[in-house]
Amino acid sequence: MLRLLFLGDIVGEPGRRAVVDTLPWFKQERGVDFVIVNGENSAGGRGITPKISIDLLRSGVAVITSGDHIWDQREIASYLPTEPRLLRPLNYPAGTIGFGSVVLETNKGKVGVINVQGRTFMQPPLENPFLAMEAEVTRMREETKIIFVDIHAETTSEKIAMGRFLDGKVSAVVGTHTHTQTADEQIFPCGTAFLCDAGMCGPSESILGRDIDSILQRFLTGRPVTYPIARGPVLLQGAIIDIEETSGRAMHIERVSHRYTPSE
Repeated sequence: MLRLLFLGDIVGEPGRRAVVDTLPWFKQERGVDFVIVNGENSAGGRGITPKISIDLLRSGVAVITSGDHIWDQREIASYLPTEPRLLRPLNYPAGTIGFGSVVLETNKGKVGVINVQGRTFMQPPLENPFLAMEAEVTRMREETKIIFVDIHAETTSEKIAMGRFLDGKVSAVVGTHTHTQTADEQIFPCGTAFLCDAGMCGPSESILGRDIDSILQRFLTGRPVTYPIARGPVLLQGAIIDIEETSGRAMHIERVSHRYTPSE
């Protein structure tokens, strides 16, 4: 059995610190074999830098997924083609720099990871994610049956539709982007684990990881304001999924909402 940990959107320095400090605990106490994180908000809440990517990979993260903020830090454009373990959404037009998927060797077999972005209420609008996934999953299954999918999307309907579309073709489909963990973890009839949104790795006393007062001012006044990262206790949210190595079927999925304390 391969035990996979996926952690939702990392928000700024508090989220990064919590992930790096807590990964050894997850591996030792929860028996995690393979770690995937969504890092698209890890650089001050917008995008990711090469240094942050390197730090996360060195800490024990196997693959970093992203989403609509992947291009927000200017220096990432020259780094993406050099690091296949940092993914941008698969469904960018052909010829876009970077990688939308990766297959890595582990001591429990090859593990594939695909990052795809939804289209409903998302900017920029990308190519059809369902058609892109159909082609990529068909290709990847020739190499491995263990496939994890991060669908970065706004609407629950699009995420659920993707999970149903890929049931029996991939091991797990987990959504990101809303920073709010859902309570619908399940295994679909043909063996694919699903969770509509993993949540976030960020300050719990916040609005989606941002300072509460600044967000309230935006809603109250309608004026542009800055949204600093909140401070205080941090939650690490995501899912642990047990996957049978030969078939790639998910055997169990468990939501994670772990309170980080620096002494761990």
